[in-house]
Amino acid sequence: MTGADERTTVRNPAVDRRVRGEALEGGAAGLDVAALLARTGGDVAAPERESQGGARSMDAGGNGAARLDETGPAAPPRDPDALAAAVTAVANRFTATPLDPDADFFDAGGTSLAAVEFVAALARELDIHLDLDTVFFDARPRRLAQRWLADHPEAALAQQKPETERDTDDLAQLFTDLAGADRLPLVAAPERVAPRRILLTGATGFLGSHLLLDLLRHSQAHVVCLVRADDDQDAARRLEDAVRRFALPWSREILRRVTPLAGDLRLPRLGLSDDQWKTLAAEVDSIVNAGAAVDFLRGYPSLRRTNVLGPLTLAELACIDRPKPLHHISSLAVFNGTDAATLNEDDPTAHVATLPIGYDRSKWAAEAVLRRAGEHGLVVTILRPGGIGSHPETGAHNPRDLNAGITAALLRFRTAPGFRYLNAAPVDWVSRVAAQIVGTPSAWGHTYHLTGAPTSLDQVIAETTLGGMGIRVQHWEQWCDDVVRAIREEPVPELESLAQVLQSPVARRQLAAMVTAPPASAARTEAFVTANGLPAPAASGAARGRMLAAMASFGPQPGDEPYLRFDETLTGTVGPVGSDADIPCDLRLTLSVASGAQVFTARTLDVTGELTCARLHDEPLTVEGTATVRPHDGIPLRHEVRHPLMHYRLTLRDSSGGEWWLEGYKFAAARRRFVRQLGTQVIEIGRAGETASYRGEVAVPMHTYLPDQIDGIRIDPRLPERQQRLAKLLWLSWFGGQLGKGLMEPILRVGIDLLDLRRAARKEHRR
Repeated sequence: MTGADERTTVRNPAVDRRVRGEALEGGAAGLDVAALLARTGGDVAAPERESQGGARSMDAGGNGAARLDETGPAAPPRDPDALAAAVTAVANRFTATPLDPDADFFDAGGTSLAAVEFVAALARELDIHLDLDTVFFDARPRRLAQRWLADHPEAALAQQKPETERDTDDLAQLFTDLAGADRLPLVAAPERVAPRRILLTGATGFLGSHLLLDLLRHSQAHVVCLVRADDDQDAARRLEDAVRRFALPWSREILRRVTPLAGDLRLPRLGLSDDQWKTLAAEVDSIVNAGAAVDFLRGYPSLRRTNVLGPLTLAELACIDRPKPLHHISSLAVFNGTDAATLNEDDPTAHVATLPIGYDRSKWAAEAVLRRAGEHGLVVTILRPGGIGSHPETGAHNPRDLNAGITAALLRFRTAPGFRYLNAAPVDWVSRVAAQIVGTPSAWGHTYHLTGAPTSLDQVIAETTLGGMGIRVQHWEQWCDDVVRAIREEPVPELESLAQVLQSPVARRQLAAMVTAPPASAARTEAFVTANGLPAPAASGAARGRMLAAMASFGPQPGDEPYLRFDETLTGTVGPVGSDADIPCDLRLTLSVASGAQVFTARTLDVTGELTCARLHDEPLTVEGTATVRPHDGIPLRHEVRHPLMHYRLTLRDSSGGEWWLEGYKFAAARRRFVRQLGTQVIEIGRAGETASYRGEVAVPMHTYLPDQIDGIRIDPRLPERQQRLAKLLWLSWFGGQLGKGLMEPILRVGIDLLDLRRAARKEHRR
C-alpha cells in the first residue's frame, strides 16, 4: 500500500492540468520526465558514464556524430530532433514494426526483454544511459531524448535556452484523456434484447480467447473479432493461433460464426476506413472490450492509447447509429492503494494519486471515461476480474500474468510472498460469467467482481501442503530479492520477465499493493450466478494438479533438494534367461519426489542408487530412473493375471560408460502374505539396445522396511517443522492407500469371477 509520503498531489495550483496534458501530447521540447518517474516511484536515470577513450567528432552544425569507433561510443547528438532520430534508429532494431520518434516502443511490438537490449544498445552506441523504468514509463524515442537532455543540460546546444522546471506528472495527461468523453453525443438507452452481432476486442488474449468461445457456446450471436493484423486473412490466422495456444478448440464451424477484422484498438476509429467504421457501427448491436495492454512496468503515457483511448473509441462507436451496450473488462487494480476493509462492487475506487503504477491508473482512467459516457446515456457494464487463474481442465495459463509468475516462482523455489488475500478465479469461470452477463439484458449497466471467494494465505499454505508442496512464506520485499537472485544465479530463463518486474521499484509498489489488498466482495455477481444456474469456480485438488502439471517446466529442477525421499533396499538373485536364478543381486535405492504435482498427478517417483551384481560388473553400477505407483491404473499386463503395484524403469551405468537397463514390477495377487507382495519385485536386466539377458526376483528384507520406508522418510529441511510432519503423514496416507487399493483389486476380481461362475452354474443347473 502506498505510504502517505509517497502520494502524488492531484492538483498543482501552479499548473492547469488540461493545458499541461495537451502540451505533453503536443511534443514540446525539454520536458522533464524525471519528475514523472519521481512521482510514480521510479529511479532517475543512471548517471552518465565517462566514455573509455571514445572518439567524439562534431558535425558542421555542432551535433555529435552518432557513430561508433574502435574505442567506444560516439557522442550523442546535441540537437533534440537529431537525438530523437538517433534514438529512434536504435529502437527500430528491437521492434516488430517500424516506429517514428513519437510512437511508443511497446506499441510497435517491443517486449520487456527487447527493452533491456534497447537500453544496452543506447549506452553502447550513443553513450546514453537510461534506466529501464525511464523506458517503461514513456517509451517514445522523442520523450527519451528530451529526458536525457533535461538531465544533461551541458549536452544541449549553446543557443538553446534551458526550460524551467515543469510539472510533467502523468496525471495531467490522464485528466486530458478523461475530457475526451465530454465530446460524446447524448444517446437514448439501447434496446434490451439479447445481442445478435457482437464486436469483441482482445480475442487473441488469454481471457479474450476463452470469452470468444463462451459467447459462441452460450448465445446465438455472431462475433466480430477486432485483431491487430495486416489484413483480415492475417487476423484470422492470428485468432486461430491464439485460440489453439490456450488449448481451446478451433474448427470451421467456429469460423462460420466469427468474422476476424483487421484493426487496432489504439488508433482513431480502430484503424478502420470510413466505410468500415460506418458499417461496423450499423451492424453490431453489442460491444465487449477485453483488449488491454497488461504490463506492470510501463507508465501511463505508454499504456493510455490501448487502455484508455481504446475504450473511449469503443464508446464513440457505441453512440453511432443505434445505441449499443458496452461491456468493459476492467480490473480490481482500480482499488490498489485503498484503505477499505473490503472491496465491494459499488464502492468508490481508489484515489487516482494513490494508485501505484501506470497500469492501475490506466484501468482507473478507462472506468472514469466510461462513467462519463454513461452520463451521456450509454449503457456501460464494468466487469472486474482479480487474478485470472489457469483453466482447471486444460491447465492453460497466461505466462505473462503476474499471478502466474508468482505461481511459477512458488513451484520453482517453494516460496511465496506473505499476502492477506488472493482475489482470483480460474479463467473458465471468469469467461463463463462474463459471457452470461453480456447475453442477459437485465444484467447490463452494473459493476461485477469476477473474483470468486477470496483465498487467504492460510488456505494457500494448507492446500499446497495437502498437494505435496510445502512452501516458505517471506516478507514480500525479501521474497522479491531472493527470487530475483535465484533466477539470475541458476539461471532460469523462463522466469527472466518476472525478475525484470521484481527488480523495478515501480512494479514493486504494485506487488506491495497486491499483498496488502483486502478481500473482494462480489454480492451482485454471486446473486447473478445463482439466479442463472452457473457453476461455482473450480477449486478441487484435481484442478490444481492439472494446473501444476501444465506449469511443470517451472518446477523443481535436477539437483534441487527433493520434497520427500526415502531409501529402499532389495536383495535377491538373478540368472540368465531360461536358467536358474542363482546369482546374488542387491540394490540400494533412494526414491524421491520433487513436488506434489509429480506424484499426485503422474504417480511417479525418481529413483537413484546402485546395483551390485558380480556377474554384470565387478564394481557397483549407478542407478537412475523412475518408479510408477499402480501403473496402468492397476490393470493386469497382457498374459498376466496379477495386478501391477509398482513399475521400475531404471538405467544402470558403470564407470567407463557401459550401460544396461532394468525393468521391474511389484505385483499383487489374491493370496496370503500381503506384506511380502509389497516388497517383492520381478526384474529383467539387459544391455542397452538388447533384449533381456537376466531375469530374477529381489525383495525388501523385512528388518529394513520400517527404518527405511517409514521412519527414514526425509522431508525438505527448508520447510517448517509442522509442514514436514504433515507432509510425511500425507505421503504415508496416499502411498498406503494406493498400495492398499492395488492389493484389493485381485481379491475383488476373484470375488467377481466366483460370482460369475455361480451364475453360470445356476444357468447350467436350470437346463
